[in-house]
Amino acid sequence: MTTTITTAREKGLVACTRCTRVWPIEKTVCDRCGTALRSRDLRSLQRVWAWLAVGVICYIPANLYPMLSTRMLFTVSEDTIVGGAIELATHGAVGIAIVIFVASVLIPIGKFMIIGFLALSVTGRARLSPHARHKLYELVEFIGRWSMIDVFVVAILSALVQLDVAAAINPGPAAITFALSVIFTMLSAQSFDPRLIWDAEEDHPA
Repeated sequence: MTTTITTAREKGLVACTRCTRVWPIEKTVCDRCGTALRSRDLRSLQRVWAWLAVGVICYIPANLYPMLSTRMLFTVSEDTIVGGAIELATHGAVGIAIVIFVASVLIPIGKFMIIGFLALSVTGRARLSPHARHKLYELVEFIGRWSMIDVFVVAILSALVQLDVAAAINPGPAAITFALSVIFTMLSAQSFDPRLIWDAEEDHPA
């Protein structure tokens, strides 16, 4: 059974991407929030791939360089994201280690893969249904707000553990590149126009 998809564009309507208010397609600016109205952004995928590529590039040094630098008396130790999670687990903080590993490794890699898959899926026929792909897009948008948890943990530790001569914890260079990777990945996800999912389904019907 073939499902006919009727789009707002076919009905002569356009939705504001910021406040979701629907207007006649002839309007160019949303009267509610002032956002420019466009039925489709033809450069959307270009921005998605550009931001995603930069995010992946920044994520590589985020895993190679230390995220945390700990000074105890006369010794200094530096840990990467994975190394820090392992160190926490060996000291009994298994729960925190799991949270950091999931937020800093599994979620970023998952976001890279999902965004890349969505961008590829709108250029041809995808096996996954448009409803499922739209759910994936909503998942990326939802988990994006938790992506900075690793940086927040480092910032909190740096603020709390500053005991002058005895001990000190400072963020490493990986904290900066990881934060940049998160920001660029969020920009990539925000640049993706989910309406393209349904356009692809219309252009390549089952």
